[in-house]
Amino acid sequence: MADGMDQGQKRITWSDGQLDVEIEVAGDGAARLTRLSASGPVAESSDSEPVSGPAAGLSVPLVDIVVAGEGRSWSGSRYTESVVGRRLRYRNHEDSGAGSARRLRVELADPVTGLRAELHIQSAGGGLRSWVRLSNTGPRQLTIQSVTTLLIGGLPGPDHAGRLEDLDLMWARSDWLAEGRWERLPLRDALPDLNRTAHRGASPRGRVGLSSQGTWSTAMYLPAGAVVDRRTGRACAWQIEHNGGWHWQVGEAGDRAYLALLGPTDTEHDWHADLPPGGSFTTVPAAVAVSEAGFEGAVAGLTGARRAGRRPHPDHRQLPVIFNDYMNTLMGDPTTAALLPLIDAAAEAGAEFFCIDSGWYTEVGEGWWDAVGAWKPSVSRFPGGLSLVLDRIRAAGMVPGMWLEPEVVGVRSPVAEQLPPEAFFQRDGQLVVEHGRYHLDLRHPAAVKHLDEVVDFLVSDLGVGYFKLDYNINGGPGTDTGGGSPGAGLLEANRAHLAWLDRVLDRHPGLTIENCASGGMRADYAMLSRLQLQSTSDQQDYLRYAPIAAAAPAAIAPEQAAIWAYPQPSFTDDEIAFTLCGALLGRVHLSGHLDQMSAGQRALVASAVAVYKGLRAG
Repeated sequence: MADGMDQGQKRITWSDGQLDVEIEVAGDGAARLTRLSASGPVAESSDSEPVSGPAAGLSVPLVDIVVAGEGRSWSGSRYTESVVGRRLRYRNHEDSGAGSARRLRVELADPVTGLRAELHIQSAGGGLRSWVRLSNTGPRQLTIQSVTTLLIGGLPGPDHAGRLEDLDLMWARSDWLAEGRWERLPLRDALPDLNRTAHRGASPRGRVGLSSQGTWSTAMYLPAGAVVDRRTGRACAWQIEHNGGWHWQVGEAGDRAYLALLGPTDTEHDWHADLPPGGSFTTVPAAVAVSEAGFEGAVAGLTGARRAGRRPHPDHRQLPVIFNDYMNTLMGDPTTAALLPLIDAAAEAGAEFFCIDSGWYTEVGEGWWDAVGAWKPSVSRFPGGLSLVLDRIRAAGMVPGMWLEPEVVGVRSPVAEQLPPEAFFQRDGQLVVEHGRYHLDLRHPAAVKHLDEVVDFLVSDLGVGYFKLDYNINGGPGTDTGGGSPGAGLLEANRAHLAWLDRVLDRHPGLTIENCASGGMRADYAMLSRLQLQSTSDQQDYLRYAPIAAAAPAAIAPEQAAIWAYPQPSFTDDEIAFTLCGALLGRVHLSGHLDQMSAGQRALVASAVAVYKGLRAG
């Protein structure tokens, strides 16, 4: 066997003290993940040990890879049955680090194509994070059409005793103004019993799965879910950490359930990766947590993974109160006259950041939507200059913030003519246009230079310390600039966007950045591992916001979940209290015409902000 592997079956055990992982290697070198469970005694090492046989019902490979010209061994839409995935054979593994820094790398190889796959597993604050790196060591180019980031059999583990009939599947629908609507369904209702014995044990072809569509990663569904055993309370929860195309599926393998987590795929996202000899590709990451305490316990593990995987930033400790002038207040029509009394009222209420939202770059009477892109302060809105308003914010003891939508350029913006066509998303030689905007491609140096100049001017010259980065269009399946598939172009552009954000924060480490996309249309942990806050919704009805606020912590670490509280002078005291109490579930994102309130109403708002500050101190 390759690289001197001994004949006979082996078991690779790995633990970080919170999660145990077990990978079984059969006598022919085929490898499968057969155990993922909350830790008992810490595994001593990942040295290979002999085992008596594979776990019953676990028939999925460790990594599944659909390669053009190879396909699947059983036709269908399941990412468990690729020809190459079944051919992969164990080469070696490496266990490194300890405790929270523990890692496992398992290398597999396809003897026919020369494709190698390295599965990486990393400890992540109560969960684990995984990804796969492919490399082509063969003599010919390979076209990869899908590859799993993580593939688990025997859900929800650890002893494979759970029957499919005892399992519930949980997932969350999401929509503009209606984010994070979790649902629960008996898995057997989604995966009907087919009487496989009557069909000579043939595998099912179906599965239940969800995918993103276009450039909004969470516009239809969250890239997350869970399987819960009703009988034992054992649960496995997951999230795919990508700001573009993703797919997850749960299906029946043997007499158990499997979970496959993937980034973009050919079938779902018009994606493929061409690997020439010597070429490589790395999947998007995913995080998984398991618990004996049901869905809530597994989500707690994911919350730990979210915290462990994000970029360190003072905001995560300070948790300041942000006032934003948009929601139910100025609504994209800021002026010096409207802002100055709001600034004073926000400071009196206890706000620590004050963000000027959309419209600050257009002249009075000019629509702000399709003019975005140049990001120069309006003269007519701020007769004394925008600096006068920003100085007033600082004088009131708050950090000034600004709204930007950096990835788009309006069709009426001069920037649309100043940048080369290659700096924008294109399809078949035409610029992608959506709702009056073009989409910047941050793979192009001209697009990056333009945005860097905008950010550095606002931060270094005007002293802005907070950005709300919005993203209000879905740019479709991607861009074919460069000759690849649209999905491949989108993945590269997604990664270029993340790299740009990293560089912005490297240059301006004290800058706080909020992630927004028409509310929560791109609320994923590729973005939130870098950015400090997430807008949870654009919902303007305070009664309809309550369920969104309650559901947000299942998908977003609470200290990153910005929840609007927009009390109004027309509200009763109970209505003011209601909208403010909802925001206490996460980060207080204050708005409303505080300047027009009575003294008693302002005092009520200030008391809620004081309660929040007491909670954050704990």
